Amino acid sequence: MDEPMAARELCSLISELSHNIDEHVRGCVADTDLTAPQAIALRELSEPLTMRELADRMHCATSNVTFVVDRLEKQGLVTRQPHPRDRRAKQLTLTTEGERQRANIIDRFSVNTPLAGLSQADQQALHDLLRRALADR
Repeated sequence: MDEPMAARELCSLISELSHNIDEHVRGCVADTDLTAPQAIALRELSEPLTMRELADRMHCATSNVTFVVDRLEKQGLVTRQPHPRDRRAKQLTLTTEGERQRANIIDRFSVNTPLAGLSQADQQALHDLLRRALADR
């Protein structure tokens, strides 16, 4: 396979995998009171984060995160706390119910994942290759 065709096919495969992951996430939250972006936000809140940090982890604009966090806050899953070192910023912190929901979402995300057909070694190799590819940008 020539190099341009290989790169095009690789991009197509990555795009298809991304689509499959998006479908998986939507399926995982279909019977919950969460949207896919809310579930992703919960997954990423492994520690207190600012809105900017959460937006970076979710790969979206801060304005989109604001909408998602507003809904999570109304559901009693997150709170906005003063940042300990930057008085202009707020930190997002999970409530007890938010931590419970986060654990549930992580469990759901790990079942029948689009990467389930890969061994742990293959998943680690893919992880390492993708990290290298992204670091070169």
